[in-house]
Formats: sequence, structure tokens, C-alpha cells
Amino acid sequence: MSDFGRWLRHAAGCTAWLALTALPQHAVAAPPQEFTAARPSTQARSLVDWVLGSGDAQGKPFAVVDKHAARIYVFHPDGRLAGHSTALLGSTVGDHTVPGVGARAQTGTIGPDERTTPAGRFEAAPGRNDKGEHVVWVDYASAFAIHRLRPGFAYQARASRLAAVHASGKRVSWGCVVVPVAFYQQVVERVLGQSRSVVYVMPEDAPLRAVFKAL
Repeated sequence: MSDFGRWLRHAAGCTAWLALTALPQHAVAAPPQEFTAARPSTQARSLVDWVLGSGDAQGKPFAVVDKHAARIYVFHPDGRLAGHSTALLGSTVGDHTVPGVGARAQTGTIGPDERTTPAGRFEAAPGRNDKGEHVVWVDYASAFAIHRLRPGFAYQARASRLAAVHASGKRVSWGCVVVPVAFYQQVVERVLGQSRSVVYVMPEDAPLRAVFKAL
């Protein structure tokens, strides 16, 4: 090979390296292996592919809630899967937020037909509920949060629901995403509970693209 040929090959290699290093850090070609090993639904994989490839989470930790599977997946800012778990969801099927439900949540007067887990993209933040418990507010105005399974008279019954085989058996909350205590403490609080995050809740009535139009 001539000296010019060697130079041209070297220059092409440098150009390719510069192109790769110029890519934003969020440009991930495929979901992390840990996420794939968790055997998520096809739609959950599509959503995570889009989040990672587009950088939509803007460098924040994020979570994906798959309502059809009644599961939550939590990711570090760099796209690594922090953990996944079964979850309890709103007892009422629906992708909308009922107007005024946040105020009624404060008085415990949410009607049975108002207990939906809304779908969409939410800018979430850690905080405390009215009992002083740590939660991740997905939408503070509507009292929509991710929180641990709370102690009390319904604890054992809800713990049994979390262990249910079918997702339909996990539709018992007032709309919040409720996870096991250990998962909340070890994953949710450590990853989503330290700063702002993004929570993506997949729809159950509407098509995925109707909610996440950029997909």
C-alpha cells in the first residue's frame, strides 16, 4: 500500500472515530441485556428503544410502567436497568386522569370509577405523602405516585395480590403504582427517589403510538 493509501485509510478511521464520539451519550442502538433478559412485552421494548435512542429522558433516571403486564422497569440515567417488579395498579381500567381526583384523594373520597392509572409521559419528583412516607410523585396535582406497599389492615391482602399470576389480579389500587417494600427501598427510592425523573406509563385502551406520538 502506498504512503497516500495508508494516510487515506488512517484519515477514514479518524473520521469514523470522530463521528462515533460526536454521538450523544443517549444514542443507544439496543436495550440493555438485563432488560431483554427480563422478557418484557414487545410494546415495552419498543418504548424503551425509543427512550434510549431519542434521549427523551434527557439524562434523568426513568421508569416504564407496563399496565398490561402490571410491571414496572426502572432505569439509571445511562440506560442500565436498575430493577423490575410486579406492581399494583388502579382498579379501574382507563388511560385518563379524572378531573378533581387529586383533591378527593386527600379526603379519601375517590369513587370506584375514578381509580385509573393514567397513561403518558410524566416529569416525576420525590416527595412525601400526607403521612410523611417517601413517595415518587408522578403527577402531584392528581395525587398519582409510585409508593411502597403500605402497612395496615390491607397489607396482607395486597401482598397476596402482588403475587398473583395474572395482571388482572393486580388491579386494586386507587390509581397509584404500588410496589413491594424491598423493591421500593432498594430500587425506586435509590434511583428515582433522589432527583427528578421521567415516568412513562403505557396505555391499556389506546395504541402505544396514540400516547407516545414520537415513536
